[in-house]
Amino acid sequence: MLSRLFSTVLPTAVLLLAGQQASAANSLRQVSLETTGTDGVRLQLQLSAPPRQKVFSLDSPHRVIIDLPATALARGLKLPKGAGPVRALRGGARPGGTLRLVLELDRELDPKVTATGTLLTIELGGMPAAHAAPTPVRAAHAPADGGRDIIVAVDAGHGGEDPGATGAGGTHEKDVVLAIARALARRIDAEPGMHAYLTRDADVFVPLRQRIDRARSAHADIFVSVHADSIRNREISGSSVYVLSERGASSEAARWLAEQENAADLKGGVSLRDVDDSVAPVLMDLLQTTSLASSMEAAGRVLGQLDHVGTIRRTAVQQAGFLVLKSPDIPSMLVETAYISNPGEEKKLRTPAYQGQIAAAIFDGVREYFRQSPPDGTLFAQQRETARAASANMVADSIAR
Repeated sequence: MLSRLFSTVLPTAVLLLAGQQASAANSLRQVSLETTGTDGVRLQLQLSAPPRQKVFSLDSPHRVIIDLPATALARGLKLPKGAGPVRALRGGARPGGTLRLVLELDRELDPKVTATGTLLTIELGGMPAAHAAPTPVRAAHAPADGGRDIIVAVDAGHGGEDPGATGAGGTHEKDVVLAIARALARRIDAEPGMHAYLTRDADVFVPLRQRIDRARSAHADIFVSVHADSIRNREISGSSVYVLSERGASSEAARWLAEQENAADLKGGVSLRDVDDSVAPVLMDLLQTTSLASSMEAAGRVLGQLDHVGTIRRTAVQQAGFLVLKSPDIPSMLVETAYISNPGEEKKLRTPAYQGQIAAAIFDGVREYFRQSPPDGTLFAQQRETARAASANMVADSIAR
């Protein structure tokens, strides 16, 4: 039997004595399995602490094995069904407290393993071109004629044990924003040159920083977090759009500069690992300035589109220190779609028609932004250059006449 061993050792909690699974140092809290491209699949494991894993392949039949020492399944966690080339996913405890997950495959596939903090990602088979390498605000990983998709990370707020705000009629924010996020993702995926990545596609709780980590793992070009606001005064209504505040950006810059694991994790080909201490803050400031400017421009376009759907609570883009907006190199916005505390807006938020209108407005704003400011190497950039060339030719022909 052929066996290929892929082993990655990362910082983790001290392993407990064998046989003490009940007091495992780590906990597998969430599992997602989704197809990528036409023939690939991505498994993401959300743990309570950074994992120490062994991943290897077996054949006859084809399988990928994931061993997680000193790890237990969170209570009530159910593993997803198979998807794409994965026929089934099963798991169980092994002697010594190791949690083993088994992916049953329909053919031989080599796993690509990536760990970001407490998020472990295993990718198998074909992936979209955008996943071939890091995707920055300015896509250094792809040539100008690459034609890759723009990746939009769509983040449905709250989830699981965190219901978010609740309207007088019993509507939970976590449910309506997930419906809007799914509708937005469908519109994005239907647009040539764009691809959506949902940070959650089920009623599960995802910690705030893990939402950022997931967007980074997906190499997102922009991050859009969807919420439904609440306030004590039930007469207040309308939409608002937020980007990160200057103070929030400053605190995040300090955090990134202080944490060694972030040194080589920035997008756009920027690495702080071997940079002089006096230069690193300058590079970070330049990156954040570009990202915040892009965030503000994209958010403004989304706000303008929401104005066609309903009331705008705040007519200018707002700035706040929301944690989910703190990726220093991914343009990010938080959309408060409506006030779930307002009985009229709560009623509308429950309807697929209004959810679709909100999703369409966000999509139109994001698409408009990328049409004007397409990242290098994308299909949108190709289309813009083609349009410019055609316009230049028309001008030249007019002068020649």
